[in-house]
Amino acid sequence: MGRARLFAPKGPWILVLALASCGLPGGGPEAPDVAEAPDPGEAQDLHRRAALLLRVNPEASERLLRQALACDPYFGPAHNNLGVLYLEQGDLPQAAQEFECARKLLPGHPDPRLNLGLTLERAGRFREALQAYEEVHDACPEHVPAIQTLVRLRVRLGEVDERTIALLRDVSLRGEDEAWRAWARRELAKRDQPRAEGAE
Repeated sequence: MGRARLFAPKGPWILVLALASCGLPGGGPEAPDVAEAPDPGEAQDLHRRAALLLRVNPEASERLLRQALACDPYFGPAHNNLGVLYLEQGDLPQAAQEFECARKLLPGHPDPRLNLGLTLERAGRFREALQAYEEVHDACPEHVPAIQTLVRLRVRLGEVDERTIALLRDVSLRGEDEAWRAWARRELAKRDQPRAEGAE
């Protein structure tokens, strides 16, 4: 299965969205107590530090991400990366909640939706995962990770049609790494083999 996508700290994030049941102010039972105005700059700095530690020191990364969200509960990248931590720990409900928050806060970014799909797939909710992958692909048709996850699940579910073959060809050429490209070539070869045998 694909790996959840982290937000790499690059630029400032200024987001103001109304959210429902997302653990944000006014959004649900776990809404943080925000006594001061959000501090996006501090949240971004804490998020940047947390992203560097996420794979090597998850506990420290989680603390920093929680601090970032205490500074600015609307900081979508921190919700996404907290979701990645939960996903890697196997806490699928918490991961899904964080990815859902990130998706609402970052509606144009594919990674939270892709990560939500990975979470649904891991939970065995394949149709919902496929729908999430389709939505990401529709919104960002050139996003290679979206193409990879979509075609992988379609193959897994046996939904191999002309569109799946086209997606496999795309991954065989543009996959993120050689492992993805080799997988796509093997899958294409499996589909070409019956046609080659029928031609003899």
